[in-house]
Amino acid sequence: MIKASVRKIMEFERFREKLKHTSFVPIEGLGKATKMAQETINDIFKGFVSWKNTVMQMVEVGWSSLPIILLTSFFMGMVLALQVGSTTSNMFNEPVYVGTITSFSMAIELGPVLTAIVVTGRVGAAITAEVGSMKVTEQLDALYTLGTNPVRYLAVPRFLACFFMLPILTVISNIVGIYGGMILATNTWDISSNAFWSEALNFIGVRTFLHGFIKSFFFALVIVIVACHKGFNAKGGAEGVGKATTSSVMTSMVFILISDYFLTNLLVSLRIK
Repeated sequence: MIKASVRKIMEFERFREKLKHTSFVPIEGLGKATKMAQETINDIFKGFVSWKNTVMQMVEVGWSSLPIILLTSFFMGMVLALQVGSTTSNMFNEPVYVGTITSFSMAIELGPVLTAIVVTGRVGAAITAEVGSMKVTEQLDALYTLGTNPVRYLAVPRFLACFFMLPILTVISNIVGIYGGMILATNTWDISSNAFWSEALNFIGVRTFLHGFIKSFFFALVIVIVACHKGFNAKGGAEGVGKATTSSVMTSMVFILISDYFLTNLLVSLRIK
């Protein structure tokens, strides 16, 4: 009976320690990600930037992502115009405000968020997989041995590439999405292209453009910080790299959607809308 009681106490203590460790994992990960981001930003301001690697990463993040961005944003604009035209036709017996609502939705919300999610799935996953593979094969340790800082060599170029290219991709996404809405509106709802662009441009100003444009910078930071952090902390061989990549994509998407709410709330309070 005494042995059974001791065994139960030991099992409870192991369970308590495991629960304690698990509860601190997210906080520990947040601290490591913040420290890595701070180190990366410090290296940038100190001028430790490999512009050759940075340009290569810009091509990878921007140019290589362009086809999928064009495709998704074009059809998103068409879906928006179709939904708006159908809804307003049922309400007012004719499609109205198609250009206005489509352009507003793309510029303020769907353009930045959709672009960030697509880049997360393509670029964020690639960064985590690449850095994670280097981690589990001890290539990062080799860089330390050769006197090279892995964060400076790997994170800084990707940080700059995402920070500068995601806003550009967002602008392109907005334009292509609105154009896709115009194509559908002219062919499905018999709205002239002049009327569509008149509605779009008359109600969209600089503040509307800045609303989504500002968001894209914060989304870029989320993507690259999470991707690099997950890659640098990958472990467990090929299986661990796969888990880190999946975790990177899911975590980035969640943080993008959460930060989107708080950024929207802040920008609206500042009358940037």
